[in-house]
Amino acid sequence: MFQKIPTQALSDTVARQLLEKIDAGAFSRGSKLPTEVVLAQEFGVSRTVVREAISKLKHEGVVEPRQGSGVFITEQAGIKPLRIDYAEVSSPEAVLQIVELRRAIEAEVAAQAAKRRTDDDMRAIEEALARIGQDVKQGGDGVAADVEFHRALASATRNPYFIKTLEFLSQYLEVATAVTRGNEARYEDFSRQVREEHEAIVAAIRAGDEMAARSAAQNHMFNAARRLSQGQN
Repeated sequence: MFQKIPTQALSDTVARQLLEKIDAGAFSRGSKLPTEVVLAQEFGVSRTVVREAISKLKHEGVVEPRQGSGVFITEQAGIKPLRIDYAEVSSPEAVLQIVELRRAIEAEVAAQAAKRRTDDDMRAIEEALARIGQDVKQGGDGVAADVEFHRALASATRNPYFIKTLEFLSQYLEVATAVTRGNEARYEDFSRQVREEHEAIVAAIRAGDEMAARSAAQNHMFNAARRLSQGQN
């Protein structure tokens, strides 16, 4: 019934194939999944791998375990979750595509942060910005601090969907940012540019200037793509 799979990323692959079967109607909404033992035999993997795959689908709201009864397809399983393959986001092409996605989202995030931020938000944003510099000075790459900086911007929008979207993307932004940051670290001028672009975003948000904040964020993302391309040459 299922396609045998390689050992790499087993639980992700099992989860994806199960989701494909559910989407194709092999399992109807509200129906019960086969047991872990049966699924393990079908996929040719261990029960632990199956358990991890089911846990992923549970987290996405596709299935729900019922104590003593098994695992069932939820009534909302027809709503497809957004999925990004971890293996893809480390490639240069995928990083550029994520930068394009960030450009669209973070430009509006910066604009709404400028419009809605409070004094507490401003302090959180400035502290997050300072942590990037501190991490780099201490020999780090600033990746985690960079992600936290952009989360602080999203929090200042007071829009839960911006926040949720950035929370989702943050799983992949750390990989993408590590690639861009690695390229930037080779060139002192690149690092200076990134710092100045972040400071421009913060200054516009502090001033409450929506248009300037949007423009600064767009400029930062355009330049991130340019630096990435140059770093590969």
